[in-house]
Amino acid sequence: MNNPTALRELTLRGMILGALITVVFTASNVYLGLKVGMTFASSIPAAVISMAVLKMFQGSNILENNMVQTQASSAGTLSSVIFVIPALLMMGYWQSFPFWQTLLICISGGILGVIFTVPLRNVMVVKSDLPYPEGVAAAEILKASDESDNKDSGIKEIVSGGLLAASVSFLTNGLRVVADGASYWFKGGNAIFQVPMGFSFALLGAGYLVGMMGGIAMLVGTLFTWGVAVPYFTATTPMPADADMVSFATGLWKSNVRFIGVGTIAIAAIWTLLVLFKPMVQGMSQAFRALKDPSMQSLERTAQDLSPKTMIYTVLASIALIIVALVSFLQPVGLSMELAFLLVVVCTILAVIVGFLVAAASGYMAGLVGSSSSPISGIGIISIVIISVILMMVGNAAGLMETADGQRFLTALTIFTASIVFCVSTISNDNLQDLKTGYLVKATPWRQQFALIIGCIVGALVITPVLEILYHAYGFAGAMPREGMDAAQALSAPQATIMMTISNGIFSNSLEWTYILVGVAFGICLIIVDTLLKKASAGRLGLPTLAVGIGIYLPPVVNVPLIIGATLSWLVNRHIKRYAKRSGKDVETTSKKAERYGTLFAAGLIVGESLVGVLLAFVIAGSVTSGGSDAPLALNLENWGGMAELLGLTLFAIGCIIFARRVLQAKK
Repeated sequence: MNNPTALRELTLRGMILGALITVVFTASNVYLGLKVGMTFASSIPAAVISMAVLKMFQGSNILENNMVQTQASSAGTLSSVIFVIPALLMMGYWQSFPFWQTLLICISGGILGVIFTVPLRNVMVVKSDLPYPEGVAAAEILKASDESDNKDSGIKEIVSGGLLAASVSFLTNGLRVVADGASYWFKGGNAIFQVPMGFSFALLGAGYLVGMMGGIAMLVGTLFTWGVAVPYFTATTPMPADADMVSFATGLWKSNVRFIGVGTIAIAAIWTLLVLFKPMVQGMSQAFRALKDPSMQSLERTAQDLSPKTMIYTVLASIALIIVALVSFLQPVGLSMELAFLLVVVCTILAVIVGFLVAAASGYMAGLVGSSSSPISGIGIISIVIISVILMMVGNAAGLMETADGQRFLTALTIFTASIVFCVSTISNDNLQDLKTGYLVKATPWRQQFALIIGCIVGALVITPVLEILYHAYGFAGAMPREGMDAAQALSAPQATIMMTISNGIFSNSLEWTYILVGVAFGICLIIVDTLLKKASAGRLGLPTLAVGIGIYLPPVVNVPLIIGATLSWLVNRHIKRYAKRSGKDVETTSKKAERYGTLFAAGLIVGESLVGVLLAFVIAGSVTSGGSDAPLALNLENWGGMAELLGLTLFAIGCIIFARRVLQAKK
């Protein structure tokens, strides 16, 4: 490896490349998050792309590549704001995404997330034994590329996966000659059952990254929903004479069973926070003690964070942006100056203080279980509840709770403020992973923190227009921008729905507590099972409760490809390990190579399908704006439904085979 002290880190070409990768991955994550309620970690594919591109230029090095992936991954992570902010449209408070307000939410929250984690770096990264799975993996990929001159950069896997998913996505969502799923419905007495199947390659890739334990948990959630809960409700609820079997069962799932999923997700997230609370507090206290320790103020390049003065000025600037955003949000409401001032002060304090607390919690959770496995939705739920309760107290004192309009306004203000907190949380969740990568490759911390801030700004500039385009092209579940749009094409935005439901239910006292409490009880049972499994197997087995809840909450055509992807990952990796043992090869080396191939191909699948979804959104928006169709590229073939489903199934099966064969190349 080259001498790190002699290498350039922050370069203009690196920042430009990072910005370009940011655009791609942020747009992809926004689309994927709105569609299925999850995003993918972009640090590893960003590192691979950076290495492949910068290798063509003289003087590229591991530290420059690290800065590119740092910038790109922070922006990709910031896209998780879509787990909250679409709720403002879904509740009808916004009719579109105001550019400046949305931009200020993302920038202010993102930058605060960066700054709030700076004091935690020394204790939680340098002097900690937290595993930081994604951060360590990204560092290993950067080191492997830097230490070898082979052409096996991994870019081929990303491109191959991307082209495969993009092609099928265009046939599915553009020309609409291939179905994106199929379901078989049948009755057993009065009970209605569904056998679902989905054909999304992005979800196949996401499932591959989730892993087998998560896949089994989602399978449990799906089986519980469509094998137990929905059949029970359909058997015990009289079906209206004018209703068909599918709409009746789907309606009961939406009105009853999904709230069981909400309760399960909430208790799972809260339980995870409780488990992590003690070590999290210990980590925070050690971090603050370290700030007062003069011995920590090292002049070593690899120990230099942003200066305290820079951090203070940056926090003050971010607070100013929050105030501007809140004033802009409150201006159309017509409140008295005194009440508006009070709400701005209260919401700003909530955003900063709650944001600081969740930054530490999210950073620690990322180090312990990884960014992808952290219960960020739980942070969002807890933030929504805290902000709702405090604003309800203010609303009661000001008389806002006396009218439905006042309750609706307070609900919207809660979601707006929680969106800022959520940005802080998601960026903190990712930043310490990136700083761990930087620590392992001997990067300069303050330069990396600067790159993280740049990534947040670029990501914020991308998120707002992409959200607007996707909304007007597809609509959100329960919030369609125009009449006559195809509800089947709507983006479900599951987390935003949960946040809206909880906040609105608190203010209007209309929350479906019965089914939510059933979900909480079910979640407690699952937590017990998960704990017992982990103890009995020394941590090798488990039943992640959060994944079970997601399996209940998400549509089954979304769950199935995720489960198939997780199963494919397990089968392929088991085969690789057995092959390595039989052939006398090093099992760990061969397994890591296969894992790398699989991760990059899966990332390609996600990016390929997501980008086509975003590009088609531009086409649809242009068509609608000019008075055209919502499906301008659709061929509208007659009597094609059955053939479309058959084609979808065939292409999906072929894609799974291609995926497996690409990963199995690790045997060579």
